[in-house]
Amino acid sequence: QVQFVEFGGGSVQAGGSLRLSCVASGSFYMVYDMHWYRQGPGKERELVASISRSGDTHYADSVKGRFTISRDNVENTVYLQMDSLEPVDTAVYHCKATASPRFGTVSDYWGQGTQVTVSS
Repeated sequence: QVQFVEFGGGSVQAGGSLRLSCVASGSFYMVYDMHWYRQGPGKERELVASISRSGDTHYADSVKGRFTISRDNVENTVYLQMDSLEPVDTAVYHCKATASPRFGTVSDYWGQGTQVTVSS
């Protein structure tokens, strides 16, 4: 079964950094756009950052200048480097990938989520 799995969450003090990874488990014919979402306590899920296969990126205004999304198309992995973390960044972070497990089939795949906690 193909899926994506996140790594790298944890607890950090305000001003600190964390790097999240989302790795494909299983083989894919092609992985297209990849995204990071987050859902904080009592909040709706929000899109944090996106990256196309060619490397075009998009960020939520709340993380611009602090977070960096990148990807490795050979390893089908997406990363989220989070710097200058703030308590408001506390959330469960999920990756989402649009991918083809085989030619002619396209689906969205969600990771299970990883907790990020930022203390003041």
